[in-house]
Amino acid sequence: MAPIPGSGLAKGLAVTLRTMTKKTVTEQYPDVQPDLPPRTRGVIGLFEENCTVCMLCARECPDWCIYIDSHKETIPAAAPGGRERSRNVLDRFAIDFSLCMYCGICIEVCPFDALFWSPEFEYAETDIRDLTHERDKLREWMWTVPAPPALDPGAEEPKEIAAARKTAEKLAATRAEPQEGDS
Repeated sequence: MAPIPGSGLAKGLAVTLRTMTKKTVTEQYPDVQPDLPPRTRGVIGLFEENCTVCMLCARECPDWCIYIDSHKETIPAAAPGGRERSRNVLDRFAIDFSLCMYCGICIEVCPFDALFWSPEFEYAETDIRDLTHERDKLREWMWTVPAPPALDPGAEEPKEIAAARKTAEKLAATRAEPQEGDS
């Protein structure tokens, strides 16, 4: 059967009329801030106290957009006759957000929880060279990181904690048992 002439036009007009009668969902962005989901990926915040300058984040970054500079500092022995220790001191930590693809690999590989997702997304610059943010700016964004969600009360206990609890219970049971020869 041949299509009725003009049926495509009628279908198109019907879609237009249905859309015109629906309420708009346009947000007036600069005036009204959007309601972001809890795990929004905005920018990366740096908790500098946890950074040990292990360079894992910079090595694993597929875009090579993390720049870290450090130096070694000698710490005197804590006790007399002890050995001096050396530690890395962070001099520069910068992320070039013009190169970053927001994959989150740097956050995942950080063994010391120094990097976090911040929901901040308003960091536009007029010059692309200004998108390299140093550690002071990354630290400011750290304070906007939301608290982690609460643990599910119905979830099963992690294996590590369950094993530690069993060991502690066995140890407590052996200490509570009276020793042979005790009266």
